[in-house]
Amino acid sequence: MDTVILLDVGNTNVKVGLARPGQGLISCYALPTAPSGNVGTSDGWGLKLLDICRVENVTPGEVAGFVASSVVPPMNPVLSRAAARFFDRQVHFAPGDIPIPIENRYARPAEVGADRLVTAYAARQLSSAPALVVVDFGTATTFDCVVGEAFVGGLICPGVLSSARALATGTAKLPHITLETGPARADGGLDIGTSTSQSLNIGLIHGFAAMVDGLARRLAATLLPGREAEVRLVATGGFAARIAEVCPAIHEVREDLLMEGLWRAWLASR
Repeated sequence: MDTVILLDVGNTNVKVGLARPGQGLISCYALPTAPSGNVGTSDGWGLKLLDICRVENVTPGEVAGFVASSVVPPMNPVLSRAAARFFDRQVHFAPGDIPIPIENRYARPAEVGADRLVTAYAARQLSSAPALVVVDFGTATTFDCVVGEAFVGGLICPGVLSSARALATGTAKLPHITLETGPARADGGLDIGTSTSQSLNIGLIHGFAAMVDGLARRLAATLLPGREAEVRLVATGGFAARIAEVCPAIHEVREDLLMEGLWRAWLASR
């Protein structure tokens, strides 16, 4: 059975997905991206990919190809060498090697991160709404806007985890930040922290939820004036489900939206 390995190379993690015709995305794993300046070796990454394939009972000969989105350029040749040595396959990087079938209206199209373009494309494929806002809770929090069949731009804001780390490393007396706040209140209200740790966790989660809520309203008014209710907000990334619990503006959570986009781009290129 032909299996395609999908790679989402981000600043914090490298997500590895496996997909098959007729089944779509069947599994997904997250591995930490190597520290800046030390991206690891092609042998190291090749062995990691082999281990994932063993867990999924996939032999190297059953791998039809690799398709990747990368915002860490030094990782690209490392992964390419790993795929060539251990699987005898080429890594197709989007959008350079494999096109993303969505119109790119950025003033300088090449400046758009591959991840943003791929998630915008995936959201459009999965929704018929006239306009979409894709919120990706990654190292940065990005808002990507799609109108019709075009990616029209978006916003880049601080990330949840990077904000938490900045607080933890920049303030010696602050306690460890867990980003756990307990269940959402049924009345939609906001608990008030009664300890420093609780105050930090509630502030971060609800602060980002409020940011999403406010920016979503403003973006909807810009994208479809007078028809704001028709704009659909899709959330993805590691913190999407957690923040969606306290953010009514989010209509849908798709944690593996980028993987879905890579898979659909691969199928469209065949």
